[in-house]
Amino acid sequence: MNSETAGAASCRPQNMTARRRMRVLLGLLLFALSACASQPVQTQDTGGAPVSGKMELSYATQFGVEVLSDGCSMITINEGGRFLVVPEGREAPEVTGGDVTVLRQPIKNIYLAATSAMCLFDALDALGSVTMSGTKADGWYIENAKAAMERGDIVYAGKYSAPDYELLMARDCGLAVESTMISHAPEVKEKLEELGIGVLVERSSYETHPLGRTEWIKLYGVLLGKEELAEKLFAEQVTVMNGVSAESTGKTAAFFYINSAGGAVARQGGDYIARMIELAGGEYVFAGEGDNGSATGSLNLEMERFYAAAKDADVIIYNSSIDGEVRTVDELLAKSHLLADFKAVQTGEVWCTSKNFFQETTGFGLLISDMHRVFTGDTTELNYLYRLS
Repeated sequence: MNSETAGAASCRPQNMTARRRMRVLLGLLLFALSACASQPVQTQDTGGAPVSGKMELSYATQFGVEVLSDGCSMITINEGGRFLVVPEGREAPEVTGGDVTVLRQPIKNIYLAATSAMCLFDALDALGSVTMSGTKADGWYIENAKAAMERGDIVYAGKYSAPDYELLMARDCGLAVESTMISHAPEVKEKLEELGIGVLVERSSYETHPLGRTEWIKLYGVLLGKEELAEKLFAEQVTVMNGVSAESTGKTAAFFYINSAGGAVARQGGDYIARMIELAGGEYVFAGEGDNGSATGSLNLEMERFYAAAKDADVIIYNSSIDGEVRTVDELLAKSHLLADFKAVQTGEVWCTSKNFFQETTGFGLLISDMHRVFTGDTTELNYLYRLS
């Protein structure tokens, strides 16, 4: 090692520390700004029924729940309306302050068009409440959901933008759970409501903290009368995440896939994946890119730009959710020969997400733990990541 190289090597830890301090300060500022733009949802007037309590939320800001003294619950979703959940055998109180959708338990024959919510129903052992899906059987990586569709317990009822209204009516659909994609087809939401079907637009994708998405299991716990189980399952993921050291590992990471045009698609610096990498003790190479006030979003990059930013990353993680899983480094290099020059490829630190990753928000605490294990070299018993051979 010559003196110039030795000097650079000796300076690298301090530079990494300085960069991390700067990123932490930037992160705090961005968090404050995003918090101003995305305040926790404010629940509203409940009319004649007094409030006896309010659900405590640790990370989620896109919904709130008030417990009424008569045992009913009022769910308020940010920009998504209010839902009065009435236990079986109870009368619904009169409420004021805008439109309220009354949901009487047990809520049956749910049409689930929001794919991210299926794992929450599965974890709550409540797939029996879902009888219609906006995704076909071959589109599910959640084994219980796929098996239920293959048995016919859950049937395909059309995608979110073109549901089979006759089927929904014939099956006495009790609720349609939609993703925010429904905003691109407002006439569908209007039609469902005209037919007397309540529409719940779930906004977990707008949560800025990864476990904010997981915390939506509490909302579904209220809908299904499984609040205690929901609290338990969420607490388990918080415990896993809190078990990860908050100290920086000094490792840089890139998260991406290669699209059909040969370009790289990474995640924005404000994306929840970038936050996961940070929580796992890593430094995301695109931390300063894109709209950092957003909870999600992609960066479409020409390969030259991606190469310049990610070539020296200590770890690269290939996103299988869009492009499919790859098993070997050769398969990855077939997508772009430029990746052969990457430090992570040469050191064997090339990883891929499992296909079920994006459909299992219930395991985000485990994924953060997986990333931390990768960054620290303790790669036994991973849940959602595997090394390319």
